[in-house]
Amino acid sequence: MATDYYKTLGVGKKADDTDIRKAYRKLAMKYHPDHNKDNKEAEDKFKEISEAYAVLSDKEKRQQYDTYGASGFHQRYSQEDIFKNVNLSDILKEFGFGNNIFSQGAGGRTCRRFSFDSGQQPFGNYSQPQQRPIRGADVTYTLPTTLEDVLSGASKMVALQGESGHQDRISVKIPKGMTSGKKLRLVGKGRPGAFGGPKGNLYIEIKVLPHPVFTLEGTDLIIERKIKLTEAILGTKLEVPTLDGKDIALKIPPGIQSHTKMRLKDYGIPLMGRSGRGDQYVRVVVTMPKKLAKKQKELIQKLSDSGL
Repeated sequence: MATDYYKTLGVGKKADDTDIRKAYRKLAMKYHPDHNKDNKEAEDKFKEISEAYAVLSDKEKRQQYDTYGASGFHQRYSQEDIFKNVNLSDILKEFGFGNNIFSQGAGGRTCRRFSFDSGQQPFGNYSQPQQRPIRGADVTYTLPTTLEDVLSGASKMVALQGESGHQDRISVKIPKGMTSGKKLRLVGKGRPGAFGGPKGNLYIEIKVLPHPVFTLEGTDLIIERKIKLTEAILGTKLEVPTLDGKDIALKIPPGIQSHTKMRLKDYGIPLMGRSGRGDQYVRVVVTMPKKLAKKQKELIQKLSDSGL
C-alpha cells in the first residue's frame, strides 16, 4: 500500500479539506470498482486513495502523519485505526456511487466486501478490535521573551488549553542566551495519548521581542549612536548604555566614517550552554546638517578653499 498519501491523492502538503475531498472524489470516480469490473489494479488503487483520504481528511491523523512521516505513522496506527470513524460509504453515495461495495456490519459499522493485501480488514471484524496505544501529539508554544530575559534567564508561566477546556499553567525556566527559533522540550506535557498511549511533548519556541534600543544579531548586540559632522572630523567621546545597565565611555577617533561599528567586547548576550558572551557593537552614524547659517557657510567655504 502506498504511504505517500499526498502523492496518492495528487495534492500538496498545504491542501485544505476542500482540496482533499475534491481530489478523492476525482480519483474515486476513476478507480471505483463499479467502473472497473474485475480490474484488480483499479481495485488496489481505490484502496490506496481511500486510505489516503481517511488519513488526510482527519485533523489528528494528518498531524501525526506530518509529524512522524509514513514510517512513524504506521508504527502508531493500524489499518483499523486509520479507518476508524471514517464513513466512506456515505461519502461515495454523495459522489453518485451505489452502496454495493459497502455493507453494514455488526454494531452498525461499515464493512467492505474486499480487504487490504496486508491482511487487515479495517471496516470488518470489529467484534474484537486490536487497538494499539497511540502516543499523543506534540504541542508547540511560542513564548515572547525580552532581551533582558535572554541576558539573565527567566522563569515564565505558560498557559495551555487543556483537553477539558480548562487552562493548564506550566512554569518554564528560560536559560540564558536562548534566542528566537530555539526550543525547549518538556517531555510528557503535550496532548494525551489514545488507547493508553503516552502523552506527547511540549515544545517552547522562543520569540525575542523587539527592543527600543538594541538590535540582536546572533549573540551580538547592536546600538546606533549619532554624532555631528564636526565630531566625526575632530573626534569625540560618547556615553554608551549596555543591556547590563552600565554606561561605557567610548572614544570616537578623529576622521571616523559614518556607519563604522566599534566593538565593546563581551557586552553581548550569553552563549547558550557554554561560557562567554557575544559583543556589543556601536554603529556610529554621522549626521549631515540640512541647513547652514550664513556664518557656517562662510566657514565651510574657507575649509573648502583650504583644500579640505
